[in-house]
Amino acid sequence: MFCCFFVIFGKKLNKLTLIKSISGIRGTIGGAAGNGLTPIDIVKFTAAYGSWVISRTSIKKIVLGRDARISGEMVNNLVIGTLQGLGIEVIDLGLSTTPTVEIAVPLEQAGGGIILTASHNPKQWNALKLLNESGEFISDEDGKEVLDIAERAAFEFADVDQLGKVITDNSYLQKHIDSILALSLVDVEAIRNANFKIAIDCVNSTGGIFVPALLKALGVETVYELYCEPNGQFPHNPEPLPENLTEIAKLVQSKNADLGIVVDPDVDRLCFVNEDGTMFGEEYTLVAVADYVLKNTPGNSVSNLSSTRALRDVTEKAGGIYNAAAVGEVNVVNKMKATQAIIGGEGNGGIIYPESHYGRDALVGIALFLTHLAKFGKSISLLRSSYPEYYISKNKITLTPEMDIDALLIKVQEKYKSQPNSTIDGLKIEFDKEWVHLRRSNTEPIIRIYSEAGSETVAENLASKIISDIKEILKLN
Repeated sequence: MFCCFFVIFGKKLNKLTLIKSISGIRGTIGGAAGNGLTPIDIVKFTAAYGSWVISRTSIKKIVLGRDARISGEMVNNLVIGTLQGLGIEVIDLGLSTTPTVEIAVPLEQAGGGIILTASHNPKQWNALKLLNESGEFISDEDGKEVLDIAERAAFEFADVDQLGKVITDNSYLQKHIDSILALSLVDVEAIRNANFKIAIDCVNSTGGIFVPALLKALGVETVYELYCEPNGQFPHNPEPLPENLTEIAKLVQSKNADLGIVVDPDVDRLCFVNEDGTMFGEEYTLVAVADYVLKNTPGNSVSNLSSTRALRDVTEKAGGIYNAAAVGEVNVVNKMKATQAIIGGEGNGGIIYPESHYGRDALVGIALFLTHLAKFGKSISLLRSSYPEYYISKNKITLTPEMDIDALLIKVQEKYKSQPNSTIDGLKIEFDKEWVHLRRSNTEPIIRIYSEAGSETVAENLASKIISDIKEILKLN
């Protein structure tokens, strides 16, 4: 039922935690080796990944970039030194974004890439996110191989005359922007003529460099910047959820801006604020971009099982076919390739547009969304109201670590066997246009329960019913 491979050390996720997953190594800074993201752990897993790249591709070149979090420079220095020690040439992009590194890997004909970012996690976290030679996240199988190499310390360092060199490359900000401007569905003239006034919140990370530069290239002359200094001092929880975006909402209203734009620290998640300070809805970022893409380029779409049904609605309305994938970017990408989808992503504001590259890219999402809004010719709130209205309720049940979650989900599936369901990632049960998705957490002994319906009350009632069923099953056991 659960396809991703995770190993977790540490008792609490807010301190002294090291998570080894298929997409990389994530942890809190400090603590004892093996119990946090310490210099020893950074060297160990970098060496394992670099050795895997050489074995897989015979290419001794890796692209490296980082977000602006406080520990970034320290981690960056350790990673560079380790890769050099393996005889690998490092293309160091410095302060960058996850999608920029993804684009750079194939352009540099590198064997892989590492992004130093813990995405939306707070400042005490950092991570090594690992890419293959295509600039895409490594697979489950590849991730297990890297972890095995690390566990066995099966790496050998180069002789002094064979050490790798470091090349600093600051050109990829412009290269990324140029690639976006070249996309056929990005209409710079339409955006410029719309004369948008836009407020942005870049949480004091690298979005503060990249988002203003992109908006300028798109012809947006009035930009109100909030937290755009890339110093890693996150002024609020960096996950772009409504409860963390009160200041950007106030700024949009006080400046009479047309909309607000928010990105996470590594600029792969994107959400918007309406002109009245209300949230466009992170789930609807992908819906709106997909609507624009599908109206202009007939095709299929993909999102994960926990994303809103609204994407399916707009896809089918445009004559395309919607497919769902297991949660996780690599799973969405694989399903997109298998179904030849032209747009996809995740309900957390992640846009994957293959005409650019197979990775979540907030910068591509901004350009496509602003083109869509400019051509729509009305306010962002009216655009939002043009889409099917769904509400998602997010809940969880905490279980004892020894609980057999898979067996529990099988019993829930049996109870609702008359309803359409999917077990590719936990259990998703459909009730006409309503659904509930139960899946084990990657990091805690809990079941996450997401439900969606046409009203908040119905969504919450559906979740409550499933939770009640689970408690009854546990009581019988």
